[in-house]
Amino acid sequence: MDTKLMLLYAGFFVVIYFFFILPNSKKQKKQKQFITDLKKGDKIVTTGGIHGKIVELKDLTAVLDLGGGAKMKVNRAAISFDASEFDSTTKDTSSETQED
Repeated sequence: MDTKLMLLYAGFFVVIYFFFILPNSKKQKKQKQFITDLKKGDKIVTTGGIHGKIVELKDLTAVLDLGGGAKMKVNRAAISFDASEFDSTTKDTSSETQED
């Protein structure tokens, strides 16, 4: 009976590892690589949803141009993803006309 119980616990641990721990660690590595590969001119989105273009990079911070002359200094860890990928997949509907 103890052997079956130990096998059950081991199987449960393996399932948890492959479905939760491993994918999360891969995602963290990918995000860390993204943060280190940032460069001036990249269009990004912060974790707070702010869109901007990187105009200055330092070890821990980045200065973003938000448009209209507004700039913002953010922590590099607050940068969530590349906005150029987001911009190319969205469709601008403001120029389309609606038919009545």
